[in-house]
Amino acid sequence: MCGLLGILTARSDAADLVPAVERALPCMRHRGPDEAGTWNDADLVYGFNRLSIIDLAHSHQPLAWGPEDQPERYALTFNGEIYNYVELREELTAAGYTFNTSGDGEPIVVGFHHWGADVVKHLRGMFGVAIWDTVEKKLFLARDQFGIKPLYYATTGRGTVFASEKKTILEMAPELGVDAKDVDKRALVHYMDLQYVPEPESLHTGIRRIESGCTATVSPGGKVEQTRYFHPNFPIRPVPKGGEQAVFDRIAEALEDSVAKHMRADVTVGSFLSGGIDSTAIATLAKRHNPNLLTFTTGFEREGFSEVDVAAESAAAIGVEHIVKVVSPEEFAAAIPKIIWYLDDPVADPALVPLYFVAAEARKRVKVVLSGEGADELFGGYTIYKEPLSLAGFDRVPGPLKAGLAKLGDALPDGMRGKSLLQRGTTPLEDRYYGNARSFNWEQLQRVLPWAPREWDHREVTAPIYARSEGMDPVTRMQHLDLFTWMRGDILVKADKITMANSLELRVPFLDREVFKVAETLPVDMRIANGTTKYALRKAMEQIVPAHVLNRRKLGFPVPIRHWLAGDELRGWAEDVIRESQTDELIDKAQVLQMLAEHHPTERDHSRRLWTILAFMVWHGIFIEGRIDPGIEQRDYPVQL
Repeated sequence: MCGLLGILTARSDAADLVPAVERALPCMRHRGPDEAGTWNDADLVYGFNRLSIIDLAHSHQPLAWGPEDQPERYALTFNGEIYNYVELREELTAAGYTFNTSGDGEPIVVGFHHWGADVVKHLRGMFGVAIWDTVEKKLFLARDQFGIKPLYYATTGRGTVFASEKKTILEMAPELGVDAKDVDKRALVHYMDLQYVPEPESLHTGIRRIESGCTATVSPGGKVEQTRYFHPNFPIRPVPKGGEQAVFDRIAEALEDSVAKHMRADVTVGSFLSGGIDSTAIATLAKRHNPNLLTFTTGFEREGFSEVDVAAESAAAIGVEHIVKVVSPEEFAAAIPKIIWYLDDPVADPALVPLYFVAAEARKRVKVVLSGEGADELFGGYTIYKEPLSLAGFDRVPGPLKAGLAKLGDALPDGMRGKSLLQRGTTPLEDRYYGNARSFNWEQLQRVLPWAPREWDHREVTAPIYARSEGMDPVTRMQHLDLFTWMRGDILVKADKITMANSLELRVPFLDREVFKVAETLPVDMRIANGTTKYALRKAMEQIVPAHVLNRRKLGFPVPIRHWLAGDELRGWAEDVIRESQTDELIDKAQVLQMLAEHHPTERDHSRRLWTILAFMVWHGIFIEGRIDPGIEQRDYPVQL
């Protein structure tokens, strides 16, 4: 695990850029406080921050490797963990290769020499990879199939810069010619529409991301050419009558094997634990490999916004020591600038704040935690996935009649019973569903961003993804869309950035290559059935998780943001953020202040839209205005914990 940074120069002057890399590295020291340094040849300079997890004394980066006649042909640096590195080492050793370390990085570069770009298809893990071929003069970049680990890049007159965190690129803006103050307005519209900045964009013009499930190559002075290698096609297989148990067994076996692989580490591994089935299943399976497993959860004092009691009951049932962090409104507000600095781009999900605090608590005791992200997207866990089943009757309505019903739905008064059903039932899936986060409809968005052109709405992001799922059933299309939008834009960004802010490695066993191979074959009635979600997963976990969480509704880390924005806890803070923000050319602040004045947690709930705007304003104050100090502290963690 580390934070990587590199520049492939356009004119073989890498040595001149080493000081800039050295200056930028402390910006992501949190990603790897155990070791830092640089490496360069004439064309490329690497910087790295290492968090030592496997092969602590060796496996330093950058890692040089090559065949006998070219012993240092390749230079590798990567961020992440490869969980099948033992098996890969055995396979490549049998093919005649030798290894100098016992870590998980060397099998990547040896595999690259053996398989070329197809090495990514052999990797079981999370990664952002950079491999420089000193003979071919080509740089190879890659991200894991789900996008668990980030990889930013920018191409300028000085060359191509790539990094685990955008802020390191911004730190080198003067040397690279990057405009660190230029907001990408199209990305801003997408952020406001979706609650996150969708890949491959960032809020800085000219800085982009290698997409999840993609590789890329670039030569000195050339362009970054991306190729997608991960194509989820959901080859759904009907389950023969009486064969359901075999499906449940395959899910349980795949997940148990994944957790076993994810427990591989030379440091202590803990687990997050909320009140739902996902994290409880992971923690229960992890306990089998670590009898002294520690689990962690967080919550709030406000009733109804804490899973602390349920998580504690689960911890007692599976027999693990459990640590709880309760977050106050004052702590919540004070941490927001720091958290947004760590994010690089805002994510308007209040749950990342309690995640920050529970990660900080966990880091006092462990270096690695397991978590349950990805189960909903793979196994059908969101309630909204039931919608196509409830609207199936509209599919049989003739076109002219459906058009009439659509007009009737629009004409009915807001709040009238039946209006929403008519509108949803007569709206094509591609137009009505664009993920779990829907902060604004277009009319609301235009009141806040009056300059935004309609062609920049969510369909600009979702239409190409929907095109790739043509022919799949509606529920599967929604899951497919979420894999490329909500999951990689919100869920995994906050999981990576917020845990790494605390130098804590988060591992997600559900998002495993072998688990996905099972999940993508499940028919709809094995995902949404008997009035519940994740049906097959729940059945598979019946003999594993405690009974009290088996069918419990997922909450994660719920946040009472709608109440706090209406009360003394956050209303004054929010008003100050809006009035002091220098975003008048981008946002109609009068409209935002009106929204805040109108906001009521039950009668006129604007909390999601307000939080989306507030997060952006804080981001703008930090990265564009330079007015807000995020208050980042330098930590001095020991090399081993």
